[in-house]
Amino acid sequence: MSFLRRLQNLTSVQRNTFIACFLGWSLDAFDFFILVFCVTAISADFHTKVSAIAEAIFITLAMRPVGAFLFGMMADKFGRRPTLMIDIIAYSVFELGSAFAPSLHAFLIMRALFGIAMGGEWGVGAALAFETLPKEGRGFFSGLLQEGYVVGYLLAALVYGTLFSYVGWRGMFVIGALPAFLVIYIRTKVDESPAFLAGQTQAKEQRHLSRDVAMFGGSFLFLIVLMFAFNSFSHGTQDLYPTFLQKNHGFTPRIVGFIAIIYNIGALLGGVIFGAWSEKIGRRKAILIAALCAIPCIPLWAYANSVALLALGGFLMQFMVQGAWGVVPAHLNELSPPAVRGTFPGLAYQLGNLLSSRNSVIQAKLAEERYGGSFAPVLTWTVIFIATLVAVITWLGGERKGADLSKTTAESLPQDT
Repeated sequence: MSFLRRLQNLTSVQRNTFIACFLGWSLDAFDFFILVFCVTAISADFHTKVSAIAEAIFITLAMRPVGAFLFGMMADKFGRRPTLMIDIIAYSVFELGSAFAPSLHAFLIMRALFGIAMGGEWGVGAALAFETLPKEGRGFFSGLLQEGYVVGYLLAALVYGTLFSYVGWRGMFVIGALPAFLVIYIRTKVDESPAFLAGQTQAKEQRHLSRDVAMFGGSFLFLIVLMFAFNSFSHGTQDLYPTFLQKNHGFTPRIVGFIAIIYNIGALLGGVIFGAWSEKIGRRKAILIAALCAIPCIPLWAYANSVALLALGGFLMQFMVQGAWGVVPAHLNELSPPAVRGTFPGLAYQLGNLLSSRNSVIQAKLAEERYGGSFAPVLTWTVIFIATLVAVITWLGGERKGADLSKTTAESLPQDT
């Protein structure tokens, strides 16, 4: 079934909800990746090393579990829709605050606050989307929703390549405040999750909350480890890649932006294709295939010398990286205890993110101190080790493809497969 046909088969409520959640995640990612493209410029402005600015990436990622917990609890208590609106306003405000930071210290504080808000968006948006969408085609919509992250990266690349030379890094962060206007769309076009509303009429379900969490405790710890591997996979191949192109190849913002656009198109296609494919072959098999296929992409991705070959390498690498990621939203929501679906998937995601949050700092320091400023060997070993780790951990876990996400009762979960 084609992309347009799948969207046409949704009701207007389902379509508006999915669009809002997709845009919320896309614009959240857009705001994050503005920093990734501006690392070199910010380090020059504050007269410090790249590794010092990479600390801002670390702080952003490290604070995301706080947001996943706070906003997730709000979503489970007060509803997905109002929580999502508050979250989008929050990350837009802190993005704007980053633009006016007078010092590195103030900038790091703004990024920490932004990280809290960023951490809340994925879990709340995914719960709202999958509790509203039909079960049929969930893998496809999972891939498309997750690739909102890639669309955000792509938008950041476009803005960086076309406007950075005119507005500088501070102007980039001002542009990053625009997602706040998405709240108007959510306020007028999006309804509350039907699963949440049904749960509100069954107060007795609240008595099962501690039971559900205890029952899934082992799964929660496993998913944290899995999300550590996944976040190391994406951030390890994305966050310092523009810096690698700038520092090791001397490319201009326009060329870096062009290459980033190409590899984000690959990421978008990979997420949607593998997400849809997971409906046929299963979540775990789709993730394993995508992760392991990233390893043969290393020579073009890290060692090519021309713009065309680097763009091709980036396309193939992110096709595989985001191919694996495209399965994640559906996979985590299917594994989640129904009564805490607003909190459980997002918190597992962001705690795994916390464990991998110093990845860019470690990569930058290794490149500076061990490899004479060369990022290629660091990027190579990151992919070899982490791609293997993603495949192994995924295969050791279970899956519940086809779980009924329209209900908030434990009976809606099928057995592990």
